[in-house]
Amino acid sequence: MSYTLDRKMPPAPADVSGPKPLDGGWGWMVVFGAHISIGFAYSTPKALSIFFKEIQEDLGASYSEIAWISSIMLAVMYAGGPVSSMLVSRFGSRPVVMMGGLMCGVSMVTASFGSSIVYLYLCIGIIGGWGLCFNLNASLTIISKYFLAKRPLANGLAMAGSPVFLCFLAPVNQFLLGHYGWRGSLLILGGMMLNCCVAGALMRPVAQPCDLRACAPPQEVKQTNNTKSSGSCMKNVKTFVDLSFFKDQGFIIYLVGNVMFIFGAYAPIVFLSAYAISLGVEEYSAAYLLSIMGFVDMFVRPGTGLIANSKWIRPRIQYLFSFAMVFNGTFHLLCPLMTTYTLLVAYAVFFGVGFGMVFALIFECLMDLMGSQRFPSAVGLVTIIECFPMLLGPPAAGFLVDVFGDYKYLFFMCGGVITTGGLFLFVMNVYNYNRLDRASRGDDAEQNQNTTENQEQVTPAGCTVGSAAQDDQ
Repeated sequence: MSYTLDRKMPPAPADVSGPKPLDGGWGWMVVFGAHISIGFAYSTPKALSIFFKEIQEDLGASYSEIAWISSIMLAVMYAGGPVSSMLVSRFGSRPVVMMGGLMCGVSMVTASFGSSIVYLYLCIGIIGGWGLCFNLNASLTIISKYFLAKRPLANGLAMAGSPVFLCFLAPVNQFLLGHYGWRGSLLILGGMMLNCCVAGALMRPVAQPCDLRACAPPQEVKQTNNTKSSGSCMKNVKTFVDLSFFKDQGFIIYLVGNVMFIFGAYAPIVFLSAYAISLGVEEYSAAYLLSIMGFVDMFVRPGTGLIANSKWIRPRIQYLFSFAMVFNGTFHLLCPLMTTYTLLVAYAVFFGVGFGMVFALIFECLMDLMGSQRFPSAVGLVTIIECFPMLLGPPAAGFLVDVFGDYKYLFFMCGGVITTGGLFLFVMNVYNYNRLDRASRGDDAEQNQNTTENQEQVTPAGCTVGSAAQDDQ
């Protein structure tokens, strides 16, 4: 086992086509824009939980019904991955992110006039989820085109947008709720989310090398385009919903562990404030738990990106991802023991550490397995599969609260599922990389044997050697 952990993993697939990433320059402005768009994408479903208690009382909804708002929003955000990837491939990241920001703003503004829980499902869940989907996938894709050597750091900085915005939005939403109610708060939040349009404007396309078709006469280009237009739609669908990934054992291992994490990842965030209030914590103090988590997460993500970018950790990044999941799940299991505000603050701190580590690595590990050329297809397939655990996780946790009248069971469920997923990833990665290592050694031995046989049979002049050559002597 110690040999396995010390052994370096096989490198990610080499990207032999396309221009070499810049690893800097305007790419850092792209990271800043992605920081904003990803920040809203991941923090909005969490920060909306501040309004849930008021919405629940106003509309007469149960815990499981109110949890569907964030659940549908997150599920649509993940399920729309292939569509977002196709739009990015066709139009580029800039217009897709700007469209996503516009949809997010419209969704919150229209939701502020809602009078039923189903109306909120449609506005916040469906329309807002599509907007967040456009923001997330387009931002991740363009980072993979601007960075290679510094990609873990760039991903860490971009993914840090989630805790930064959560740290900011949680107390702001609580303030808005106290002064304007949940309807006025959603109206203001919609205006704030229009800043994603500004973030999208920063995502300048990567300069591509001259294409031979671009240098050809216009008539020739038109003729070539007409020839290929008939099958372009089906080709795009096959590209971004590529089922051949299921032949890759490493991808399947990653997917199973990732699905288990996603199932239990968001319910503790959605119900953390309500859990604190049930223990007698004041509402503003309960909201600050999310801010504490976001503040810690804010530094953990870029820090994890720096650590993952080191020469000692990057070849073993899949193991670091497994550890982060186990660390995260363990503290969910311990949360029911946290019955005072001081202990809840400690839980929020460790929650932020574990959550930040996982999300700093979750897409980098997929890039490490697939390479940047196959990453858009892979992330589209992963996100559409993740929508199912994302959809079911928070409502399942809310159902446990409705049935047992106690929040501790949802933390047991989420912590158990996440910890099991982390252990699964670790054990299966040990097995998979041992298998690949044995296969690699076998191929090298066979190649060396073939080379030796060829050298014995042919002289430099091309004459055979052996018994015949000895007779000539």
